[in-house]
Amino acid sequence: MLASAPAESQIRYVSSFQELVSTPFQGENNAMCWSRTQRGDFAEIVDKLNSSENIATIEPEELQALQLSPQGQLAREILLNDLKLLKAHGASPILNVINHYDRDDIYPFFPTDVYSFHVDRSPIPTATFLCTYHGEPSEILPNAEGKQKVLITEIRNELKKLYDGEEEGFEFFLTEHFFDLHYQANPNASPISTGAGYLWKLAVDYPESQVLPCLHRAPKEKRGEKRLLLIC
Repeated sequence: MLASAPAESQIRYVSSFQELVSTPFQGENNAMCWSRTQRGDFAEIVDKLNSSENIATIEPEELQALQLSPQGQLAREILLNDLKLLKAHGASPILNVINHYDRDDIYPFFPTDVYSFHVDRSPIPTATFLCTYHGEPSEILPNAEGKQKVLITEIRNELKKLYDGEEEGFEFFLTEHFFDLHYQANPNASPISTGAGYLWKLAVDYPESQVLPCLHRAPKEKRGEKRLLLIC
């Protein structure tokens, strides 16, 4: 189990892809994990792709063209199958090799890049799927261990200095610039690693959702180690 005791009600573990996509979130549960044993050599795939971009999107055809060892071939089969399963479910998965994401330094007191704990938002019912196959895994923050940054007095006051408009438009300003999506971890918070090879489904903020959206973030990459991430 990856979760600590306080997060047990938030995270549900399942044993198949079908169970992952068909089981609805309920109550405090807003993160679901298809826990499976990592098999294959994903590091070989990352090395063979040899991307120098900050973020490179890998197409199935590129994977198929790689000359790989038996363990690399096994890893490739898993990647292609995960892409196939998610596409058949109606999702649009993207496979990325990541050196690092761009940092947001427009507002030094309030970065809005993916290294900040945040929630995803959608106008329609949906969920976020992600899996880290190689490199540092993403992190989940239990909702009880984070606070929406726009509700923190010091941060809210700084945001008001940026806003030039009528008071009644301030909340729209926060939403328009995605400030309301970001959260600050409590001092004693214990983020949860999503692990290697586990496929996750995370709750998204959308109208009439019955559960809280899942707080998550990208990890700080290890120097010289790229990440291989599937997300949609």
